[in-house]
Amino acid sequence: MAQNTGSKPAMHRAAKPVEFRMDHVYVDRMPMNDAAGWVVAGIRQRAEQPLLIVGPNAQIVTLAEQNRRFASALQAADLSVADGVSVVWASRLLGKPVPERVTGGDLMERLCAEAAAHGFTVFFLGGLPEAAEKAAATLTRRYPGLKIAGTYCPPLGFEADPEEVAKIREQITQAAPDLLCVAFGAPRQEIWMHEHCPSLPIRAAIAVGAALDTQAGLRHRAPAWTHRLGVEWLYRLLREPRRLWRRYLIGNTHFIWLVFRLWIRQQMPVEPLPSPGAAGPD
Repeated sequence: MAQNTGSKPAMHRAAKPVEFRMDHVYVDRMPMNDAAGWVVAGIRQRAEQPLLIVGPNAQIVTLAEQNRRFASALQAADLSVADGVSVVWASRLLGKPVPERVTGGDLMERLCAEAAAHGFTVFFLGGLPEAAEKAAATLTRRYPGLKIAGTYCPPLGFEADPEEVAKIREQITQAAPDLLCVAFGAPRQEIWMHEHCPSLPIRAAIAVGAALDTQAGLRHRAPAWTHRLGVEWLYRLLREPRRLWRRYLIGNTHFIWLVFRLWIRQQMPVEPLPSPGAAGPD
């Protein structure tokens, strides 16, 4: 992933393909297998700083354009996968194709499977009440050997309560998980990870949105056919129009305008720089 001033150096982990950039948001052009393998390698190497993993979609791209604190959190991440199919389509239009969509929920589940195989410990943080515990129970049944270091669902508005923030940090510090799954929703989860995770004894943290809720059975995930056709957003809008109309109808329109603006910018000819020693005008 990239810093505010440009791309990060390769650091201590395997190199990644050239990033796809959309204004303030960078996306690593990696399929699921490569992304999961890259995270596993990072956890096993036990670096001083934990890996931070995010997943931009259309909503996140548009929010980052308006929220500098959020944009900074995204840019500081070590891995940024294309959570939204709209981001995949935009990457192809703009000439740096992302190979496939990798949602935060799918990557979380894949990393839980890898954790069970490698003996990593996992902590689930956030989601609806009881979502973390129920998601842990579901995933440990699905992946025998998965070690749950802890679960916690903080109350709404916890960010404004210093005691609650301290309680969360203390629980994670005592558990010291290899992988922390954060389900606060964007942009809160990414900002929280950026500001707290570097000082916590963890190996990696991933923003997972509503993934704990769906694993717990508290929310229904869109059917697989909507993912294949790229209309998951429409399915969700029809199910929850009052909650999601602004996000999808206004947010997606803004995203389309942003992509169009970037495409127009690419079509503009670049003026060649004058060669050294070239004579100036008389």
